[in-house]
Amino acid sequence: MAAFSQGVILGALLQGIAVQDRVYAGGWLDWLTPFSLLTGASVVVGYALLGATWLVWKTEGETRARARRFAPWLGLGLLGGIVAVSLATLGLEFDYRQRWTSYPAVLLTAQVPLLTAILAYAFWRALRRGRELAPFLLTLGLFALTFLGLCISMFPYVVPRALTIHDAAAPESSLVFMLVGAVVLIPVILAYTGWAYWVFRGKVGDEGYH
Repeated sequence: MAAFSQGVILGALLQGIAVQDRVYAGGWLDWLTPFSLLTGASVVVGYALLGATWLVWKTEGETRARARRFAPWLGLGLLGGIVAVSLATLGLEFDYRQRWTSYPAVLLTAQVPLLTAILAYAFWRALRRGRELAPFLLTLGLFALTFLGLCISMFPYVVPRALTIHDAAAPESSLVFMLVGAVVLIPVILAYTGWAYWVFRGKVGDEGYH
């Protein structure tokens, strides 16, 4: 439900939110559309693929075998979701079609689906060859490309047709304060995350990590 809700929220943002005088002006169920349900289902499949490829990397025995069986189908589902959401996005009222297909911008935006196809092929190849870490990393790459596509579609808007990043930004003094905190905290978070990955670098078996 958490993954589905994230996808629905993303779909609702992409299709636009009614805002007047910086106040929400839509109805209770404006978020509930076929497009938002599609994005919700796509995020669920994507997260399931991340989970399956993580299990391929970090487990062994029957758990890994089952995850490896699920991974190709989930990968196919994710690619289908990416294609379906991309095509549906071009049909929305905002200028997504122009951003992706107008010349000369298309010379750059076309690299996103091209890279997606390349990573998808590498993903299938890695699974066929029995690789363990590569499918997980390639799935992360597919997610990164979807985020890049989202940035291309929405920038500089936070809410299409309503709020830009400049409209939604906090005062400069607040931004400077948060920047100082980020400079201190982000290295700590990265160091802690790296240490956690190192501690749990082995595989999970019947007797724990090894």
